[in-house]
Amino acid sequence: MTHPPKILDGKKLSHAVARTLSKKITTVSSRVGRVPGLAVILVGENPASKTYVAAKHRFAKECGIQTFDANLPSTISENDLIEIIRRYNLDDNVDGILLQLPLPKPLDGARFTRMIAPEKDADGLHPLNQGLLLQGLPAPRPCTPLGVMTMLDLALCSVELSEEITLADIPAASLAGKKAVVIGRSQLVGKPMGFLLLERNATVTFAHSRTSDLPAVCRDADIVVAAVGVPKLVKKEWVRPGAIVLDVGINRTAEGKLVGDVDYDDVAPVASAITPVPGGVGPMTVAMLMSNTVDNFLRRNNEAV
Repeated sequence: MTHPPKILDGKKLSHAVARTLSKKITTVSSRVGRVPGLAVILVGENPASKTYVAAKHRFAKECGIQTFDANLPSTISENDLIEIIRRYNLDDNVDGILLQLPLPKPLDGARFTRMIAPEKDADGLHPLNQGLLLQGLPAPRPCTPLGVMTMLDLALCSVELSEEITLADIPAASLAGKKAVVIGRSQLVGKPMGFLLLERNATVTFAHSRTSDLPAVCRDADIVVAAVGVPKLVKKEWVRPGAIVLDVGINRTAEGKLVGDVDYDDVAPVASAITPVPGGVGPMTVAMLMSNTVDNFLRRNNEAV
C-alpha cells in the first residue's frame, strides 16, 4: 500500500448510530406515547461486566432510551432470576432485555438467555432469532457482527465521520464478488458474522483452529474478520494488500495492555481499512445493542424498522 489505511473509528461511528437512533425515537415516541425501554440484568460483581453495563447506560442515555436496572447478588437463586426475566418479559415498557454475561457459576447463561422473550431479545442470541437469521428473516441480529457490518459499510464508502453524520449517510455496501474470511466459528460472533456477510452476497469462508494453512486462506480474502481470541494472531503476511481487516478480538497481555487478534502495527500498512483495538468494534457492539432495542420497539408498535 502506498497510502495509510482508513482507520475505522468505532467511537465516532457509534455516535453516528446514537444520532440515528435519537432521531427515530423522537419521531416515533410522540405517536406511541413513550420511548424505548431497555432492561439490564447484572448478576454479581464482575468488574468487566460492571464496566460494560456502565457503558451501555451512557449510550442509552445518549440515544434517549429509558433503562430499567436489576442489580442482583451472585447468590441469587435460579427461581428468583427466572422471576425477574419473566417480569421484564411482561412489562410493556420494556423492548429490550440484556442479561449481562457471563453469569456467576453455577448459573447457566445460555439457559437464562433462552428465557428472554424473542421479541425483546437485545443481544440477538435467542435460538429463535438465530434461526430467523439463518432464514434471512427480520429479527434482532447479534450485536458484534451487526456492528462489524456497519464498519464495513464505512470502509467501502467515501464518507468521513463528523458530528453531523448519521447512518443514513453511510450506504449499505454490496459485497457481491468479494471474498470474506471469518476466523472463528463461535455462536456469538463467527457463525452469525458469516451469515450477515452472505446476506450481502459475499463469498464467505469460515476458518478456525483446524483450518489447513490459515495464512494462505486469509491471503485470498478481500475482507478478513478476526474473532478467535488469540492476541496478534493475524500478521502482515496473512493479508492481501488492500484488504479490509476487522478485528473483533480483545485480549489483555501480561503487561495489562489491550490488543486484538490482529497485529495492528504489522498489518495496518498493507490494509486499505482496519479497526483499532481498543476503540474499534467494541463501541459498535454497544451501539448495536441499542439499535436492536429500538428496532424491537418499532416492531412491537407496528412502526417501520
